[in-house]
Amino acid sequence: MIQKTETKIGDLDCVLVKSEACQTPTSAVIFCHGFGAPGTDLVSLADVMIEMGTAQQNAVYVFPAAPIELDPLFDSRAWWMIDIEKIQNLMMNGETREMQDESPDLLPQRRTDLTYVIDHCRHEYSLPASKIVVGGFSQGSMLATDVALHYPEALGGLIVWSGALINSDQWTLQAERQSPLKITQSHGTIDPILPIDGARDLKDMLESHHHQIEYIEFHGPHSIPMNAVKLAGQLIGNVVND
Repeated sequence: MIQKTETKIGDLDCVLVKSEACQTPTSAVIFCHGFGAPGTDLVSLADVMIEMGTAQQNAVYVFPAAPIELDPLFDSRAWWMIDIEKIQNLMMNGETREMQDESPDLLPQRRTDLTYVIDHCRHEYSLPASKIVVGGFSQGSMLATDVALHYPEALGGLIVWSGALINSDQWTLQAERQSPLKITQSHGTIDPILPIDGARDLKDMLESHHHQIEYIEFHGPHSIPMNAVKLAGQLIGNVVND
């Protein structure tokens, strides 16, 4: 049996998922959804992870909802606003790498919000930083990357689904300062939302600063294929068992 509960952690509404057999979680996995998605968009992935094995069953899965409400009817949310017209123009002109210099105004506040969730999980379940995994999809993966690079200790893992390099100067500086992170990353080669170049540049930047990345490219759009989910599940299992 799987237990799902709703709670508020700091300023963020969250869904917590864990196996009924898991009395005391030995790891916490925090997933952030993408731009325009509902807060519950990734919750079903916890079921997949838990079914992967005993190690994954010993983790608690936390799904925070972004605080910006785009459309209350569909629970459409965002971590920060995006200038979609500007991005489309850059893509049409083949200038996608200019997006790497973008540093959203709300990124520092969202970093604070997600860091609070991490610290809450550490306190609630008596976990070291090495037992925390953060990740997400699209905009949510960018937030997770930002937090993992800025966190005062190395987290146990980072999962990047269809992410990209942004805030490049600061991320590069933080990547150099941060202790080696274990990372899984995936991206579609025909992604019309976030072109593959941004993912490849993120991978190259992180690898050049001693971080360990298992990287998957797949022939598909802006999505999370099952092999990327399984790779993330393996990372979670390794964090639990280490």
